[in-house]
Amino acid sequence: MVSLLRNQRARNTLLQVLYVGSLAAMILACVMIARQNLAQQGITSGFDFLFKSTGWDVNFSLLPATANDPYWWFFLIGVINTLFLGCTGLFLATIVGTIVGLARTSSNELARLLGRTYVDIFRNIPLILQVFFWYAVITHLPTPRAAHEAFGMLLTSRGLYVPVPNVGGVAFAAAILAVIAAIALPVWLGRTSRLSQPPGERRGIQLTTAATALASAAILLALGRLPDLPLLDFPALQGLNLKGGLRIPPEFSALAIAIAIYGGSYIAEIVRGGFKAVGKGQMEAALSLGLSPWRVFTLVKLPLALRAMLPILANQYVWLMKATTMGIAVGFTDFFMIVALTINHSGQTLEAIGILMAGFLAINLSLAAVFNRINKTIALKGNQLRG
Repeated sequence: MVSLLRNQRARNTLLQVLYVGSLAAMILACVMIARQNLAQQGITSGFDFLFKSTGWDVNFSLLPATANDPYWWFFLIGVINTLFLGCTGLFLATIVGTIVGLARTSSNELARLLGRTYVDIFRNIPLILQVFFWYAVITHLPTPRAAHEAFGMLLTSRGLYVPVPNVGGVAFAAAILAVIAAIALPVWLGRTSRLSQPPGERRGIQLTTAATALASAAILLALGRLPDLPLLDFPALQGLNLKGGLRIPPEFSALAIAIAIYGGSYIAEIVRGGFKAVGKGQMEAALSLGLSPWRVFTLVKLPLALRAMLPILANQYVWLMKATTMGIAVGFTDFFMIVALTINHSGQTLEAIGILMAGFLAINLSLAAVFNRINKTIALKGNQLRG
């Protein structure tokens, strides 16, 4: 035994076993104490409540929902609502951040001043205050009788009403996927190495693929059209309320705008830093080859800047996805809100919080994995010198 303890590897192994054993014993003791306290209060533990009816409804859902649906269905609704809000906010924040970031790197002094002013203002105001501000602005818009109308859309204090196709849900979802394919496939075809043609000679294949995907979307919408109804359902005033169309509630609009503006101020700095990271020597070399300024930007400056932006951009996207939990402040039915309602109605606090933690871990780890994969794909191999 003494000789065994004199062995460095044996001592390290023993210390690790003791550490892991102590940690496991601590966790087990916490679980036993928690179960005992819950039993004394008459609260049963476990996940059987997931299959019970909730008895309450939600004010926003992309899936059909009634008060008789079980808790697990409402958790799924909360996750989808969070993903929908997060993707919308990230998309808008990326657009805002790119525009402001390009303004900050512009040679125009006024554009740089406006970009810096935007970043200094909106980056230093807490997100929760911006959510409250935009929610107050939207809820103080005119009533449905005095709604602002433009291009068939109606803007009121009850939300934004937009025309929606009278198409079945499956056909509409398939058409959206076809439109996404019309954008993504040409980009992939232009970059993939699986085609024998040089990238500069693939324009015809890209246009054909995009046209085919868009034609498929149009066919799906035509086949999925509901009978005896017009193609588009326009919102219209009926009595004291608006009927028809798709209603975007004020809670969702306020959160999307706040995330776009607040997140855009951070993304703008990431974009500015990415463009500043491109060496002047590389730009001068591209210009010396006779390339136009636009081709220098698209072929040299932008790809190199994206490689510098992507790691930091991934962290910002993960943070903004977690910022969707601000929806509980204005009553938006996101994943966090569903968990809070579940705790109030069922009393299953530990289980609900565990589901919340697991859900956000899955969302953010998946998002990080996607960006890590993209970063690995576009990373330059070897040592790169910047002039």
